[in-house]
Amino acid sequence: MINEPYLTLEQIDAAAAFLRSRIRFTPKIALVLGSGLGGLADSIPEADIIPFEEIPNWPRSTVEGHVGRLVIGMLENQPVMVMQGRIHFYEGYSMSQVTFPVRVMKRLGVEILVVTNAAGAINPAFVPGDLMLILDHLNLIGMGGMNALYGPNLDEFGPRFPDMSQAYDRALNELARRAATENGITLREGVYVGLSGPSFETPADLRFLRLAGADSVGMSTVPEVTVARHSGMRVLGLSGISNKANLDGDTPTSHEEVLGAGQVIFPKIEKILRSVIRAM
Repeated sequence: MINEPYLTLEQIDAAAAFLRSRIRFTPKIALVLGSGLGGLADSIPEADIIPFEEIPNWPRSTVEGHVGRLVIGMLENQPVMVMQGRIHFYEGYSMSQVTFPVRVMKRLGVEILVVTNAAGAINPAFVPGDLMLILDHLNLIGMGGMNALYGPNLDEFGPRFPDMSQAYDRALNELARRAATENGITLREGVYVGLSGPSFETPADLRFLRLAGADSVGMSTVPEVTVARHSGMRVLGLSGISNKANLDGDTPTSHEEVLGAGQVIFPKIEKILRSVIRAM
């Protein structure tokens, strides 16, 4: 693991330079695939595949369901970089480390970031297997002091105080809506709340978050989106609903349940993302 709490531009550029020497494509679109959703990367033909541990300064994924490698190639005639597995704050990394991949993507020329996650339902109308288009998020980790931009600002990426009023790109959201309609997929819409984890939420937590306006909850995504927007990248976010709202405490939640739901969610996400990428 990397010990420095704040990664430098030199460390970011070292990783970017390494990747440039290993890949045949210049990706403009990057995808971060959440728990149980990494199968899309396996469908990229003749891809360049690079395990995280080979990339200088790149943190390693330690969670089941996150393969931990980059897959770079052509998807729907677009050059893409797919992060098959992601890094989480609860694994013991600093926010600078968690968001390091997004910084590297920006230095490689990525303009659009697509983030997916497996999320728990807070909205009682949502059921496992649903997809939710993320319209906005609650950054509870950041509000508690662990903002992804905490520490020295890297002026090469963006301003000290970036605007977050449109974290999720409206034009990309509309492409996702059209893709869902074309493929006959019901696409929920709502607000995602990012918590630190790794414990799942108590019923009181969920009731509080529901009152705050959240529809789904997870342990990722928000730091990556914050850093992406800081650097001017456009963002599309999708949550795969992996478990029903446990507002009364009668339904325990497990990581196995999350991974199992991914098998139902993945085909829907793949259809939507392929359609969106084609439209780009």
